[in-house]
Amino acid sequence: METAYRTCPLCEAVCGLAITIDGRVTDVRGDRDDPFSKGYVCPKGATLGRLDEDPDRLQAPLVRGDGEWHTVSWAEAFAAVEEGLSRIPGPERAIYLGNPNAHTMAGALYGAPLIRALGTRNVFSASTADQMPKHVSCGLMFGHPLTIPVPDLDRTGYLLMLGANPLESNGSLCTAPDFPGRLKALRRRGGRFVVVDPRRTRTAALADEHVFIRPGADAYLLAGIVHTLFAEDLVTVTVPANGLAEVAEAIRPFSPDACASACGVPAEVIVRLARELAAAPTAAVYARIGTCTAEFGTLAQWLVDVINALTGNLDRPGGAMFPRPATEAPANPSRRRKPYRTGRWHSRVRGLPEANGELPVATLADEIETPGDGRVRALITVAGNPVLSTPNGTRLDRALGELEFMVSVDPYLNETTRHADVILPPPRILQSGHYDFALLGFAVRNYARYSPPVLPLDGRPSEAEILARLAMIASGQGADADPALLDELILDQMLRVHGGHPAELRASLEGANGAELRLDAMLRLGPYGEWNGGDLSLPTLLRHPHGIDLGPLEPRLPGNLSTASGLVELAPAPLLDDLVRLRGGLERRTPEFVLIGRRHLRSNNSWLHNMGSLVGGSNRCTLQINPADVARLGLSDKALVRSAAGELAVPLEPTDSIMPGVVSLPHGWGHDGTPQAVAARNAGVNVNALTDETVVDPLSGNAVFNGVPVIITPV
Repeated sequence: METAYRTCPLCEAVCGLAITIDGRVTDVRGDRDDPFSKGYVCPKGATLGRLDEDPDRLQAPLVRGDGEWHTVSWAEAFAAVEEGLSRIPGPERAIYLGNPNAHTMAGALYGAPLIRALGTRNVFSASTADQMPKHVSCGLMFGHPLTIPVPDLDRTGYLLMLGANPLESNGSLCTAPDFPGRLKALRRRGGRFVVVDPRRTRTAALADEHVFIRPGADAYLLAGIVHTLFAEDLVTVTVPANGLAEVAEAIRPFSPDACASACGVPAEVIVRLARELAAAPTAAVYARIGTCTAEFGTLAQWLVDVINALTGNLDRPGGAMFPRPATEAPANPSRRRKPYRTGRWHSRVRGLPEANGELPVATLADEIETPGDGRVRALITVAGNPVLSTPNGTRLDRALGELEFMVSVDPYLNETTRHADVILPPPRILQSGHYDFALLGFAVRNYARYSPPVLPLDGRPSEAEILARLAMIASGQGADADPALLDELILDQMLRVHGGHPAELRASLEGANGAELRLDAMLRLGPYGEWNGGDLSLPTLLRHPHGIDLGPLEPRLPGNLSTASGLVELAPAPLLDDLVRLRGGLERRTPEFVLIGRRHLRSNNSWLHNMGSLVGGSNRCTLQINPADVARLGLSDKALVRSAAGELAVPLEPTDSIMPGVVSLPHGWGHDGTPQAVAARNAGVNVNALTDETVVDPLSGNAVFNGVPVIITPV
């Protein structure tokens, strides 16, 4: 019997786990010696052993032939990939990267090389079904889409939270293990915590105050707060910034009275929130997926950071601060600063603009179905189930059947991968090393931890090797090319940027494989690294299996700005221009019912519904609806929900925790025909049979999942 220590990879909280192994996993507990999570673990993390041993996980590659699946060797599978991809030129290929790519080393390290090797601009990911508005707004304001401020949770005295439910999600774009404990600590030290949400969520129930808001209207509330700060001379900007006068002028039409009718929040509440934010010794505004997946998502994210700046809380302890992750790339002084922009290319069919090198996933079906030059004929999906997670998944389900060739890197045969010609299953979780490259860039405290593999690979390729081989095949190197060559090429480029003698630096790196060698190089080159005046490296992390605390967040402006001006851009032109669209919605008629999504603590998108211990109880696929609406419409146990995209018959869950005129369905369900036994018995319905792929936030291309107009009738 042994105890292995590793980071939980199931959500953004990066909790440390202590895993007891006696031939198999016998116990999973929180790691009390982890300086960041301090023993906290949620129900998802506690089931990691059972998830790792799920008997429905694929153990070998599958190739489809004559309408049937055949188990094949890895060599045969890669040969089939080479044969299929070689028939289709780069511009007619596409790739979809699912949410789990942010939770694996392989996804973080090998996704970009695979995209380059495919030779395509048809790049899609879960980002445009989730957080792209935040990336675009921060790119425009701070010069880089990953320069994202997070609330300094452990020191703030006032937290205003919109469209987020961290007691269920464990946090998002704000990495904070034991988010509930940190919120309780905020209140214990005399701070104030306010939640704005169309539902009285578990997080809202914990808050000092819960404010109901009309779904999709967060930008109006935020604009009203900004208006009040200017009107009452409450503005205090303490960071180097451009555009203050331009923001003041552009926000004039959005008085609290005008915004109140649009968002459903009384004008006096809007004014009071503005005054409280300005008066608090320290304060932060934090908004997440409910505000991102809306028609004004990018405007809402911009206004969040405008408020943080106007109240003097941007880049300030207790306010909204910028983490300094251990693998942050060193600054290149010779690199010319240039403005961040989107729309460097557009989608073929609908002309939607690119953002961060991606096209909106809402147009993936268009690119497959529409004939003409550049039509997508081949698709690679990596750790994603877009049939369940993207708008109008019913249409995408049909479109995937029209592809000439499809490859999926996924541990399951599911609603998406059933369309593939080749499925390449990655190893089990405990057979893989783990480092949170992406998530530690959003951490509320600087921290680093590496988890080496707990169990041997038993001769199967790692996920890193699978993706590297796909990149070699896509670039024309062939199925037999050595994937280690890709790692060496990338390492050479990294070390040349550092300067000195690349061969000598390469010789000093340590690691059991290419992924570990690249991690070691990034740590040594990073802000705490051995090659940058510190002592951090992969061997250092291996000597500290519980992780290393790198200290609280510190002010970083203007040093981490990459805007052309070297200043925070408070008034980027694309955002000011989009205020015209926001103003046009002030007098819009409100639909009788609108649909919003819902998180579950024991669920994570579509990929934890095959664990019996996590399904059931509150983790059910039901339509939450206010009891007054049930009585008014004469509903019983089910309702028919219709939208512009489709219709669903759904079991009802009446609750006064949701506003009248609002209904809520959780996402990730609708397990139709899957061989996953538990998921099939608890199938639920796919909420994305109701969401409309033709409606996106125009600045970011993000799908709109909240505030979807629907009609509710008895079944």
